[in-house]
Formats: sequence, structure tokens, C-alpha cells
Amino acid sequence: MSLVKPTLQTHFHVDFDWWKQNENDWHVHLRSLLCADHREKLVDLPTGTMIDFIDPETAEVRQMDGLQQVILAHCARQPDFVTGQTQLVEAVFRIFLSNGNSPLSPMELSERLGRPANTILLTLSGPRVYKGIRPILD
Repeated sequence: MSLVKPTLQTHFHVDFDWWKQNENDWHVHLRSLLCADHREKLVDLPTGTMIDFIDPETAEVRQMDGLQQVILAHCARQPDFVTGQTQLVEAVFRIFLSNGNSPLSPMELSERLGRPANTILLTLSGPRVYKGIRPILD
């Protein structure tokens, strides 16, 4: 645990190791985020199927969970993936899934969600870790 307190400019991301350490099966949660069409098509996809993902901005090739890639490429682009009624932590988690888990600050998240940056910061920088969303502290 760091003694540095996150600020509005601190970048956050989803720490998938957190899910492993806390015995949470994030695949169950990912499956719940699939659109109806993909939920039906991918019912038999083995858990933990990894694929090569090419970052469209950097051309970096990295391994990505197959469910996460489907969410990134299709399901997250559906209009009801994040709405004004989506709970804050869930909305932030979905934003990270939809952007390939590229780090974002509370200010950037605020712009995307239309919610106050201070509220986002207070929620994400408290002692409890929600859905593996953690600050990136240098």
C-alpha cells in the first residue's frame, strides 16, 4: 500500500491480479456484460481463452482474454453498455473494459461519464478496492 494519495490527475486501471488474489472469478462478471447476441454465441467458450490483441493506437500486440476482446470490439459499443443509470463503480469498470484497460484519471472518467471528478476520485481512492480498480502510483 502506497502512502501517496491519488489526485484528480492520478491514472487508474483495472488490476486483474486483484481479481485473482481475492478469489473473484471475473469471467462470471464478464459474461454478464455480454450483449444478448454474444451471450448466446459464446456460451461454450472455455473460461480463460486468450487471444492476441493489437492495440489500434500503439500497434503493440498483447494477450487479452477472449471475453474481454468481444466486449471491447462489440458489446461495449452498444448504447446500453453504460447509461446514466449505471452505478458509478460499474460504469468506471465498463469504461476500462471498453478502452482496453488504458489508464484514465478521474478527470478523464468524469468527461466520459458526465459525473463529478471529485466523486469518482473519492470513490476510487478509498480504502476499499472496487472491481479491481486501482490507482497507478509511481
